[in-house]
Amino acid sequence: MFEPVVVVKDANIYQGDNLILSDVNFTVERGEFVYLVGKTGTGKSSLLKTLYGELPLKEGYATVAGYDLTKMNWKKVPFLRRNLGVVFQDFQLLSDRNINENLRFVLKATGWKEDKLVDEKINDVLDKVGLKSKGFKMTYELSGGEQQRVDIARALLNSPKLILADEPTGNLDPETSDEIMQLLFNISKDYGTSVIMATHDFIVISKYPSRMLKTERGKVFDSAIAEV
Repeated sequence: MFEPVVVVKDANIYQGDNLILSDVNFTVERGEFVYLVGKTGTGKSSLLKTLYGELPLKEGYATVAGYDLTKMNWKKVPFLRRNLGVVFQDFQLLSDRNINENLRFVLKATGWKEDKLVDEKINDVLDKVGLKSKGFKMTYELSGGEQQRVDIARALLNSPKLILADEPTGNLDPETSDEIMQLLFNISKDYGTSVIMATHDFIVISKYPSRMLKTERGKVFDSAIAEV
């Protein structure tokens, strides 16, 4: 049975008053891994920002993790984001605290109150990303690959239906990129978490082929429908 996590129909994506992408249509199923590719300035970031509620959807229809983006407002955005995990290229970790405290900060900010459950969840996500024994380390003591793993662990804290990953291998060497890609693919396969990953790295795509959405000439082309 298909279980769409993202549905976008006849959507026009705006940045302010500027139309960036028109007539966007695609669906992402539960556990599906999808690349988002395209040259800089063709609308990848605007599309991602629309999906996680930073940019309003003014025209068309879209749902993400069961939330109607056409009815999104500042009160509803935090609830949408609790069903999403966002992984950044530059990690955005808090440098004044260790890994455990970085993750604890997010859980407390999203309404977790019971310390025992918080500790269990932190252990669970660090185990999933292979860092269970390193929670005491300060973020600046970690390698780039380890920091990216912490970022992915943070994205997993609220058991998201969807992970949006923006150039997650952009600052990493090829061997570490491989490790991060294997981790993201395993998360989508083992936990049924959908992943949309924006990337410029066609070496990664060739090693880990999957469906592709391409932003080009103000449109989004879907490799599930035609070659992109």
